[in-house]
Amino acid sequence: MVMETEKRNRIIDWSLFAMMLFAVSAVTLWLFYRQATGNPELYHSDMKAYILEMQGLDSGYSFPYPIFFKLAALIHLFASPEMAVAVATMLLNSFAIFLTKLGLGRLASTEIKKGWQWRVFVSALSVSLFFISMLYLPSGINMPGIRFKYLGVFTANPFHNATYMAARPFAILAFLWYAKLLDVYEEGIHGERGRIGDYFLFSLFLLLATMTKPSFTIVMVGTAGVIMLFRMVRAGFRNFVPTLQLGVCFIPTFVDLLYQYKGVFVPEEGVEGGIGFGFGEVWAQYCTNLPLAVCLAIGFPLLVLALNYKELKGNSVYRFSWQIYLMSFAMAFLLYEKGFRKADFNFSWGYMYGIFFCHFGALPVLIKSTAEGKKKPLLLGLQWLAYLGHLVCGLQYFLGFLRGQMYY
Repeated sequence: MVMETEKRNRIIDWSLFAMMLFAVSAVTLWLFYRQATGNPELYHSDMKAYILEMQGLDSGYSFPYPIFFKLAALIHLFASPEMAVAVATMLLNSFAIFLTKLGLGRLASTEIKKGWQWRVFVSALSVSLFFISMLYLPSGINMPGIRFKYLGVFTANPFHNATYMAARPFAILAFLWYAKLLDVYEEGIHGERGRIGDYFLFSLFLLLATMTKPSFTIVMVGTAGVIMLFRMVRAGFRNFVPTLQLGVCFIPTFVDLLYQYKGVFVPEEGVEGGIGFGFGEVWAQYCTNLPLAVCLAIGFPLLVLALNYKELKGNSVYRFSWQIYLMSFAMAFLLYEKGFRKADFNFSWGYMYGIFFCHFGALPVLIKSTAEGKKKPLLLGLQWLAYLGHLVCGLQYFLGFLRGQMYY
């Protein structure tokens, strides 16, 4: 009887999730197609350049990360160039939603609730995560130091950048698998909990993310390097071999990053290039109130952290989500690309991955806390209200994209 009930709950959950995913896929495909075919001044994006790159034509930009373009080229065998790029973006974005549904379901341990309603609630949250944005006030109401709604604050869901969304499913997989390995890698590959397959999968997922857009990879590699070095020093180098075993997983990604570095960062003759160092030098061009900008970007995760800080100790995924955010913030604040790319603030893409994973890590903590009833209703309500604020702003922000409004 219990098995039949469980099966029924899963069928209801997956059926309703499929309906939600279909609806999201349809509306995002419509947006991406409008970006690919519409007036760039209305539907502002890099879709026009992506279409040229996908066809092997000169786009005026360098895109040494081929996966998104190869997928679009495959679809182009059956569709127009514009539709091919739009469909490729939609498929990868929807794949990320599907992976998030699986990840949140496992991380939040939804089996503690037997009713199908709870499962559907987690599924709806998985979808909603891809519509949240930075917090902002209605037009005409200014906040001190905040010049733009998006620029300088940033969002987990920049709908104007297809390559960010294309790389996100692989970033999610790499994030989850590395968090999984964090709990076991110091025992070595041949330890009781070590599985060589997990090492291989992590290496593969990180490489796929890198070959789609390297923004997350740079943050991931920096965070992983600090964590592994700290643990090795703390252990007196007794875990050197297990650390080396995990480090081998990064080699394919390092090789690809070197190739991308050559294609993007090495200066051309007469043009300055490379990586510069400064304290918020680029960020200050768009925002002069950084503390407020941070609160607007991650208000919900900050509140969850303040009320559930003890979770950091025993929850490796939650702790890793914050470590990713801190590294992404540090890179965006301290580093920039020299030359004509400086104003593009390309390290902000890594920061936006930090914003996304901050929310991704906070949601299971709040879901479990709500399900277990260990927090006072008022505190739970405040946290859900904060998330709702990001979601309401995000839906309004997305509607602006559909209407052809400028992203910033």
